[in-house]
Amino acid sequence: MPALTTWELLAIFAASAAIIWWAGIVLAFTADAIDAHFGWGEGMGGAVLLAIATNLPEIAIIIGCAYTGSMRLAVGNILGGVAIQTAVLVLLDGPGLRRKIPLTSTVQSLTIVMQGMVVISVLMLCVIGTLLPRSEIYFHVTPVEIGIVLFWLGGIWLTAQNQDRKAWRLGHEVLAEEAAPPMVRTRSMRRSFTMFALAGLATLVAGVAIEVSSTELAARFSIDGVIFGATFLSAVTALPELTVGLSAIRAGKYELAISDVVAGNAFLPVLFLLGSILSGAPLLPDAKGPDIYLTALGALLTAVYCGGMVFRSKRLIFGAGIDSLIVLALYIAGIAGLAFIRP
Repeated sequence: MPALTTWELLAIFAASAAIIWWAGIVLAFTADAIDAHFGWGEGMGGAVLLAIATNLPEIAIIIGCAYTGSMRLAVGNILGGVAIQTAVLVLLDGPGLRRKIPLTSTVQSLTIVMQGMVVISVLMLCVIGTLLPRSEIYFHVTPVEIGIVLFWLGGIWLTAQNQDRKAWRLGHEVLAEEAAPPMVRTRSMRRSFTMFALAGLATLVAGVAIEVSSTELAARFSIDGVIFGATFLSAVTALPELTVGLSAIRAGKYELAISDVVAGNAFLPVLFLLGSILSGAPLLPDAKGPDIYLTALGALLTAVYCGGMVFRSKRLIFGAGIDSLIVLALYIAGIAGLAFIRP
């Protein structure tokens, strides 16, 4: 990579982003078929299947950063990714939904609210992990990193056990267009699994290419790793969530669109365990001010949308829900404020 020109690196970055965008569309359609085949709910389909698949770029970045030793970029991508992927819901609510009600008012159960609580919880565990001394290491990981994984798994189990409970269902008028046909009709499940695997592999390969080019670009433009990871890199790695969300909404799968984003955010901090194992050193105790700042921003944006899903206001302003406008304002202010945080 150092032998390439800046324009060549930008071309690799852009090409990788295009592949991630295409793969996200394929993942959306094939995951819907797989979800229907196994009878998972839209919330759980997003929680387990799409959440991991659309975060394959982040997995590739963690692997690449461990190999190159640029873990600051990986930390910024994970924590910045939570914030920007939450902000993706703003695009899905306004330009994506194009309806007379906000996106969060289409949620018919508390399943996704529970997923949002898991996001906030694992982010708070991340903050705790930043305060631990580096001496609290066992087999190259810290207790908090293990706790994050266990908490994420526990959240999935609790959601799966309760998503069909009547107490979790919200009184909601189901509109006619919500009974939309499946996003894809495939001739065989084998084809769906094959296309899903190929799209996942393409996302993983593109993620490696984008990590390598990002590391070199951040160095050439003298941008701190966490800043670059939290902005430009996180924006590209959020493309699968955007494409999946838009495809799901066009098919009337509103809960799947939201669940993919929220459940994916709950999964992102799990990657700290992978990064610590691969790099041989814990990541959270070395987190700096911007890392903690981004963690708090991600939790704040998630809390706003959780409130929106509980209150389910029908009011629209500038074509979007009030909660989406609040998230947009907080995200813009938060990213702008990142420049004033000491590395």
